[in-house]
Amino acid sequence: MRAIVTGGAGFIGSHMVDLLLERGIEVRVLDNLVAGRLHNLSHHSNDPRCVFEQVDVCNLADNAPIFRDVEYVFHFAGIGDIVPSIERPRDYLKINVQGTVAVMEASRTAGVKKVIYAASSSCYGLAKELPTTEVAPIQPQYPYALSKYLGECVALHWNQVYRLPVNCIRIFNAYGPRSRTTGAYGAVFGVFLAQKLKAKPFTVVGDGTQTRDFVYATDVARAFLAAAESEVSGEIFNLGSGSPQSVNRLVELLGGPVVHVPKRPGEPDCTWADTRKIRSRLGWSPGVSFEDGVAVMMQRIAAWADAPVWTSESIAVATQKWFEHLDR
Repeated sequence: MRAIVTGGAGFIGSHMVDLLLERGIEVRVLDNLVAGRLHNLSHHSNDPRCVFEQVDVCNLADNAPIFRDVEYVFHFAGIGDIVPSIERPRDYLKINVQGTVAVMEASRTAGVKKVIYAASSSCYGLAKELPTTEVAPIQPQYPYALSKYLGECVALHWNQVYRLPVNCIRIFNAYGPRSRTTGAYGAVFGVFLAQKLKAKPFTVVGDGTQTRDFVYATDVARAFLAAAESEVSGEIFNLGSGSPQSVNRLVELLGGPVVHVPKRPGEPDCTWADTRKIRSRLGWSPGVSFEDGVAVMMQRIAAWADAPVWTSESIAVATQKWFEHLDR
């Protein structure tokens, strides 16, 4: 069997590549290396079953040769982070929406057996339904969330109109080795691990009681493969551990001093996936506990040596546009 992983040199995409090769599936990795890193795939450099092609999915032709004879396509390619999306909404809509159109068209032309789209739980915005089901109201709070939701709409539309077999998985708060360390202010793990490594205080937003439904990267990859192998098509699945953890609990596990920064508009107090659908329909359940996942991250903390070390002052500068546009 053969599979394509777009964004396969990135955080979750590289874990997807690991799992597919482990299961004996040949992998074609597509990545433009803007956010992805070849280092994430270096342990497969001598494996002839893993082929890398540096390409921007926005530039894919409908009849792209690399899509021929492929059973599964796992579409992770895109750009993330909140603040850059507020500053550059055109880029986000182009890459996360039009890039998805290109992947769907190439998949349709090649007769791919199943496409799995990496959607985002950010589409729920300030969710009032907790735990949050797949039918909760959609209310994106910033352009990144909007672009990922529109990409999901594209994927499901290709399923509806062209009968392209597609499933969409709304990922909650994924974490694990190889998580992104771009220059943008972003996810809590990247921020905290760089601070821990440089013996700086953790910059906790608000009082730290906010909770996030953290799900480990290898568990995410298993869910995507289950969605591909299932006979189910045209469905949306929430993907989280179903057990939210507070930022204060993360600080407790990492250990270190804390400083507090202002709570930001448009961020929920709690993210919490209702996972009953993915458990029952796909037979998936999380395999890595939060405590074990954090322990693995600590063992590999040296990987964040080049990550930016954020302070209260630099965060205030980086999030200025966030407050300017989202504070109501």
